[in-house]
Amino acid sequence: MNSIDIDVGGTFTDLVLNYQGRAAVRKVPTTPYDLSVCFSRVIEEGAKALGVGMEELLPGIDMIRYSTTVAMNRLIERKGPRLALLTTEGHEDVVLIGRGAQWIDGTRVAERRNLAIQRKPEPLIPRELIAGVKERVDSRGKIIRPLDEEDVRAKVRTLAGRGARGFVVSLLWGFLNPAHERRVKEIIRDEYKEFHIGYLPVVLAGQVVGKLGEYERTLAAILDAYLQRSMQIDLSAMWDKLRERGYKRPLHMIQSSGGIAEVFRTTASRTFNSGPVSGLMGAHHVAKALGYQNVVMTDMGGTSFDVGLVVKDSVRSYDFRPIIDRWMVGITMIKTLSIGAGGGSIASVNPLLENRVQVGPRSAGSMPGPACFSLGGREATVTDADVVLGYLNPEYYFGGRMRLDKSRAAQAIREKIAQPLGVSVEEAAMLIRQIVNGNMASAIMKEVHLRGYSPEEFILFVGGGAGATHAEGFKGDIPKAFTFPFSPVFCAYGSSTMDILHVYERSRRLTLMEPGTQALTKDYAAFNETVEAMVAQAGRDLTADGFEPGEATLALELDMLYGGQFHVKRALSPRLAIHSGEDVRAICEAFHKEFSEAFSPFVVNPEGGVFVESFVLKAMVRTKKAALPEMKLESADASGARKGERQVWWAGEGAGRTTPIYASELLRAGNVVKGPAVVESEYTTVVVPGRMQYRIDAHGLGILEE
Repeated sequence: MNSIDIDVGGTFTDLVLNYQGRAAVRKVPTTPYDLSVCFSRVIEEGAKALGVGMEELLPGIDMIRYSTTVAMNRLIERKGPRLALLTTEGHEDVVLIGRGAQWIDGTRVAERRNLAIQRKPEPLIPRELIAGVKERVDSRGKIIRPLDEEDVRAKVRTLAGRGARGFVVSLLWGFLNPAHERRVKEIIRDEYKEFHIGYLPVVLAGQVVGKLGEYERTLAAILDAYLQRSMQIDLSAMWDKLRERGYKRPLHMIQSSGGIAEVFRTTASRTFNSGPVSGLMGAHHVAKALGYQNVVMTDMGGTSFDVGLVVKDSVRSYDFRPIIDRWMVGITMIKTLSIGAGGGSIASVNPLLENRVQVGPRSAGSMPGPACFSLGGREATVTDADVVLGYLNPEYYFGGRMRLDKSRAAQAIREKIAQPLGVSVEEAAMLIRQIVNGNMASAIMKEVHLRGYSPEEFILFVGGGAGATHAEGFKGDIPKAFTFPFSPVFCAYGSSTMDILHVYERSRRLTLMEPGTQALTKDYAAFNETVEAMVAQAGRDLTADGFEPGEATLALELDMLYGGQFHVKRALSPRLAIHSGEDVRAICEAFHKEFSEAFSPFVVNPEGGVFVESFVLKAMVRTKKAALPEMKLESADASGARKGERQVWWAGEGAGRTTPIYASELLRAGNVVKGPAVVESEYTTVVVPGRMQYRIDAHGLGILEE
């Protein structure tokens, strides 16, 4: 399949292009002022690498998949539109009161410990733009107070007069019975028609999140409305440029649930963290090909360091109430961890903490970038430290297309770190490197240990342009670290391995097993009706994407819990429908098994009854994926790839050491590079300290090990 996969990060935009049996990997700096610019540039670079013109390339592309977290960065800047919220009368303050955790949601550990600086987040919608309307639907979806339409009209006019430029409608139990939410939207449309200059967009919370949780559902809808405009501008510009050059197929976006949706059928909040999720899905694909079940996937880019786990050949580890910036939302996302540790992470000395050096989470981004980029950056960053220590070649960054200025890097580190601490520039640079490596190692250990595993049970996949340069410092007790020819663009590669996947969620509480008696339900209709409605929706969406619904593989997951317990566990259902007691028993047994594996066999409690909270349907259409290459192993001698030597500073040594430099593209399967050494490629550099070696396996993958 001819495909283009693009991941837009905070510093660089990555591309994996597959066209007529050939592949190209490219990176360009992200252009935050207009994402369509870097989007077009990276495709042009890929076309140039394959020797084809854009007008020839794009008409022959079957699929473009796109992931980004940049829109969420704009949320942090608080540059969204002025919105209004319409909710059920008496519930106007729900999002302002929040949950107790709202004080610390989205904050770093250091901030949580400092109680003196804790503040509730500034609401995205101020109280004067929140109004309650006269209506009420009960918990079974029955209307017990009809909607007062004149009240709605009056409040809509008042809110518009106060400056509202968009509406979020979140009524109590609106996801069970959407009649009132839909009628409120019709009234707003009647007041401010689509062809008017003063057209006001409307987002219905029940359509954004169709499940239980008023607070989380409302916040998800607010975030969608808040981010919708900025994403719409970027995506419209990208879409127009693609169409002008002959692309005729849909533009797909990666979703944080692990799904892929056509751009006109997704919402802004569901694309949050889509880049790291793409990387994790790619890691799952490669791990299967290599025969590994437990993998720590890492991606160190210019802005952040992302960690995700493949455990027992599965990525079904979810955040059910994830945090976006400071807001808890009711959207299920595949669990990944991101910290502010990347090549552009800024190092600083904190005089209030006894001159302690901190690295991140602030980043220099792509503009102005690290000081060595010579684009106006004056802060000391991780990339500056790597240049000063000799790990990065200033003449060969981006294959020589982007020259680095070592003197500017040294000046920034001298002024910001070395002089305040009274140490040499090289000592300060090594300190920066060790701190950022320690931060990343801690993030990995946190993910592994908190899920009850040991690092020795895993292998490490290294992604991101800066990942291979720091892998030796953050791999810890994990025995092997794998690098790939596509490591610098691993998230874009990950999306190229993903199948078409639509994910649907609906809340409906059902009893499968009665408490006490453990009698199995005989009411099959409610279960089957819920699934059938989601299957019908999946069929419509797949048809709109250009696929036959019959091509799809359907999988049902259920959010389930035992009676007397609060937390739910998502389990894969062995049945799409239930027609007998045996079907119900099979579902309950699958839940018992997954619950006992996730927690403990001692807390399995069938005596309390088994209940379903929500249904999650996945409709998947398989796509063709490129296989890993097979090569003949040659000798261990890597001298044929040696390209020179330079002074490199290594931890524990008081001066630079003359170190051999190898060209990655000249290494052959079976070659072994023993440290200390540096292996350079176009978009990344592998650092091999004296205690380690770097060998190339039969697939052309690099393995860093003791």
